[in-house]
Amino acid sequence: MTEGNNAFVVGGKSFTAVAINCAAKAGEWIMTKLGNYASLEIKYSEHDLVTEVDKGSERLIRKLIATHFPHHSFLGEEGCEPGPEASAKALEEASDSEYLWIVDPIDGTTNFVHGFPFFCVSIALAYRGEIIVGVVYDPVRDELFVAEKGKGAYVHGRRMQVSEDRTLKEGLIATGLPAEREHALPVNLRGIAELASQVRNLRVAGSAALHLAYVAAGRLSGFWEIGLNSWDMAAGVLLIQESGGIVTDTKGDTYSLGVRNVAASNGYLHDELLAALKKAEAAGS
Repeated sequence: MTEGNNAFVVGGKSFTAVAINCAAKAGEWIMTKLGNYASLEIKYSEHDLVTEVDKGSERLIRKLIATHFPHHSFLGEEGCEPGPEASAKALEEASDSEYLWIVDPIDGTTNFVHGFPFFCVSIALAYRGEIIVGVVYDPVRDELFVAEKGKGAYVHGRRMQVSEDRTLKEGLIATGLPAEREHALPVNLRGIAELASQVRNLRVAGSAALHLAYVAAGRLSGFWEIGLNSWDMAAGVLLIQESGGIVTDTKGDTYSLGVRNVAASNGYLHDELLAALKKAEAAGS
């Protein structure tokens, strides 16, 4: 990837280079703690976990970003109170920021806790509400997914392209099991029940950010989930958009940082995915 667009460089410092460096350093540190974390806490529900590794990763990323861009704003999962209302409030309070870093220090904490190798670091940068840089780093596979607005998306230094699957029946679709079990989970389960017989297969691997990166890389045909937060999605959204795919909310409206119910695909089967969610009353409120 080349630098030449001043929108991505301030004072000679590339936003993307800083994001990559932060993700790599955090990922390296996380791997030293795999199977060796010291504390496990419950956040919003017994399904919403956090360890000292999540918190340490976020501190590391925050400090590195502040070293390069001390006047930028920062929105990280572990810096917010748990629950959908608190995360929505935190995003609203940061919405007037010119530059806003949006970070999930470990997306897939439950997987990390159990040693299931599907988790990542997700870092995005929004400029006046528009995502301009997205980095998702899988430290287990040492896979770095990188996108800049208008410059494409890359993994292993190669440009990514979404899949060519034209219909749901050809598609491998992913989703999640929301931590919010009273409202979001039942809605998502209705979607699973509707789509299971319509698609080639479903995957529920436990990291929204990696699922989105896989859509961008053509490994998945689509993804949807109810009740996500901005830090789960922001980097992955840009990866998909820069790989030729589409991201909307589950009702088909334009994606914004405030979207919580997301649908993402290669574009070809997007309308079919949305129609299935609507039929099952699985698009959320």
